[in-house]
Amino acid sequence: MSTEPTSAAASPFRLAPATRDHAPQFVLPLVVRLERAAPPARTDALETAARAVLTMLTDERSVGEGEWAQALRDWQDGRIRKVVRRARGAEWRRAEALPGITVTGRSAEVRVFPPVPLDDWPKDLARLQVSGTDLDDPGPVPPADPGVPALWLNPDLAMSAGKAMAQAGHGAQLAWLALSPEAREAWHATGFPLAVRPAAPSRWPTLTAGALPAVRDAGFTEIAPGSCTVVADHPALRS
Repeated sequence: MSTEPTSAAASPFRLAPATRDHAPQFVLPLVVRLERAAPPARTDALETAARAVLTMLTDERSVGEGEWAQALRDWQDGRIRKVVRRARGAEWRRAEALPGITVTGRSAEVRVFPPVPLDDWPKDLARLQVSGTDLDDPGPVPPADPGVPALWLNPDLAMSAGKAMAQAGHGAQLAWLALSPEAREAWHATGFPLAVRPAAPSRWPTLTAGALPAVRDAGFTEIAPGSCTVVADHPALRS
């Protein structure tokens, strides 16, 4: 992965035809543990998914000559797709047995796996459901700490928890790409603290008009192509 900041205009999530569209397409699988008796809180699941993406990008197996490094490079040569599936019980145990990393939040567990070809998922992941990943927060969610990187969700879009988790992961990755090496090192060293929150409707136009990294959805599921879903607001990028 390049260590140079990447502008929103050069984002791998842009919709304009590009050379990367002709490359073999890969996807980053994420699986959220969704037990019937103890589902995670929605906000915690979104934040845990975002941290899982960052953890995969920085794992020693994903860089240099690591065992996952080629898969990460192949994935980033095409559209940087992420798909969130859900698992419980034996499904979760089978997913845990596959190579990957489990990231734990306050109530959420998300396992992220090295990228796989778009049409060739491991069978124990391919059989997991994508739809139905609907979660709620059990109580009021506190405001985001202004000193912590924030991933602001479009307040005008209704997204399932699974869709929002993937979008939060996109936002975290764009923030990472845009940071200087020093800012990346500092974020990594502190365990990737971040907040995912819906933006205030009055603030959303200002967020999208600025220079902060923004995710524009390709429109494969749930929302219209070109919709801006997330703005990544890292303190190191605000100037």
